[in-house]
Amino acid sequence: MSTGVVADNEVSETFQQFKLQAEGYKLRYYIYKIEDKKTIKIEKSGERDQTYEDFASELPENEGRYGLIDLDFTTKDGRPTSKLVLLTWNPDSASIRSKMLYSGSKEAMKSAVAGVGIHINATDASELDFETTILPAVQKFT
Repeated sequence: MSTGVVADNEVSETFQQFKLQAEGYKLRYYIYKIEDKKTIKIEKSGERDQTYEDFASELPENEGRYGLIDLDFTTKDGRPTSKLVLLTWNPDSASIRSKMLYSGSKEAMKSAVAGVGIHINATDASELDFETTILPAVQKFT
C-alpha cells in the first residue's frame, strides 16, 4: 500500500554521511517523523556516546516513528561489532490512521536509507527490549 509519503532529501543525504561516520555525522541514531502526512523528516539525532536505551526512550509512547541506529553489540561468538538497524516503531496505542500511515510509508523510508540490511518492527515497549528482542534479531545477521 502506497500512501504518497516521500522521504525528504535530507534523509538520504544525511544517511550517506552517517553510514560513513563522516565528520559532523558521527552520531548514534536518527529518529524520523512523518510531517503533514506527506514527508518523512529527521526529528532528532543522538550523539555518539548515547546508547540504545537512550534511543528507545526518545520514541513517543502513542505515535509512530522510524529510527535508524548504529548499534554496537557482541556477536554470539564474543566479537564486538556494529550494524545499522532500521526500526519501525508503530505502537498499538497509536491512532489507526497513524498506524496505517507509518505501515504504508515504510518502503519510502527503506528506499531513503538503501543498504540497511536489518529492519525491525516494534508495536509495544516489550518489543523494544534490547536483550530479549533487539539483540537476538541483529545477531542473526552476523
